[in-house]
Amino acid sequence: MIRNVIIGLLAVAVIATGYWGFQEQQQSQILTVQAENSYQRAFHELAYHIDQIEDQLGATIAMNTRRQLTPSLAEVWRLTSLASEEIGQLPLGIVDLSKTEEFLHHLGTFSYKTSIRDLDKEPLTDEEYEKLEKLHDYSKTIKNDLRKTQAMTLKKDMRWLDLNKEFQAQDEPLDNAIVDGFRTMDEHVKGASEVEWGPGMVIRNDHEKKLEKRLEKRKITEEEAKEIALSYVDMEQATDVIVSETGDGLDMYSVIIDDPERQAHYYLDMTQQGGHPIWFLQERQINEQNMSLNEASNKAQEFLEEHDKENMQLVDSKQYDSIGVFEFVYLEDNVRVYPDRIKVEVALDEGDIIGYEAMSYLVNHHDRDLEEPELTADEARERLNPRLEVMEDHIALIQNDLGEEVLCYEFFGVINDETYRIYINAEDGEEEKVEKMQEAEPVYDFD
Repeated sequence: MIRNVIIGLLAVAVIATGYWGFQEQQQSQILTVQAENSYQRAFHELAYHIDQIEDQLGATIAMNTRRQLTPSLAEVWRLTSLASEEIGQLPLGIVDLSKTEEFLHHLGTFSYKTSIRDLDKEPLTDEEYEKLEKLHDYSKTIKNDLRKTQAMTLKKDMRWLDLNKEFQAQDEPLDNAIVDGFRTMDEHVKGASEVEWGPGMVIRNDHEKKLEKRLEKRKITEEEAKEIALSYVDMEQATDVIVSETGDGLDMYSVIIDDPERQAHYYLDMTQQGGHPIWFLQERQINEQNMSLNEASNKAQEFLEEHDKENMQLVDSKQYDSIGVFEFVYLEDNVRVYPDRIKVEVALDEGDIIGYEAMSYLVNHHDRDLEEPELTADEARERLNPRLEVMEDHIALIQNDLGEEVLCYEFFGVINDETYRIYINAEDGEEEKVEKMQEAEPVYDFD
């Protein structure tokens, strides 16, 4: 009897295990199909949007009126944004597409700035039409390269997940039609960097160039970089610290620190000139929350003060599971200077700093001669949507869509239970920017 019961229980266990294994396999297959479909969608939409960019630029060359040119250039800007996003969604690993990304960025910025210009008063010049013709030629080249790659992937029934596995298996894929196609495309567009984009254009490496001008001339040594990095992660010494120089662009040190005591690793980049940390990240297991978001914000504020970042005001805080994310901006004469911002992440289990990002602060922070606003806060408030219930207001310096610093009144208000941040130009009362604020992230408990 007992033997039969045991046999029966074992049979049930085997069936249950088999069913569980089948369910796991089925779920894995579903996720695999979803991932492959996502990559395929991004790739084919990229090819489609590059096609549209080439068509739209071709049509723009033949236009001569503001009524036609303005929406056409705005459409080119929209399409370049979509194409850039889709490139970022593809698992291209170590394939260098910096020239293609730079071309799309330049093209989008040029199109946007030209589209918002009063083309009746400032029509396109002969030089700008020549520029559009060159951009059209480059976009045609990219389109043809992508179409060739697309045809090859369809003919050979190539899968993006296989490419992803190939990247993980070796540093340099040796023979792959997708990789070769994208590399060829990036090579063909290199000449676009020689296009004269004109004054005031925001370029991809503009941050690095501006930062290099602001930094001290003296370069720190690797040993000094190690000491600065250890002070930022609150360690006196570490058993394993690796300091290496970065490649192209701004001269920087990359630092990796092993912390066996906390079972953590730190990754940090800092400038060689002056030794200013740009960002760092602590990688460890974050446990159950033990402190409030307010307590964590105080930790972040103390951290900034300890590292000579004075007069920083907290302007935003969010919680993601057991991590607090805080945004600070520089406060000058009671004006919130948004270009000078720093983001700090705090672990809510132990209260230590696990993330820091200060590129915007380092690039933009300098002595300013802030002017008095032409409008009063009440006059600026009159320019708001009358349906907005204003909760608070501040005076703030922001960067507009052209990258120019503009003094504004900052209003936080509510419409239909949604919170908005609206900037009104303090000089002419124009609505500079409207942002819908994100809701607080829910903290899920699966216990």
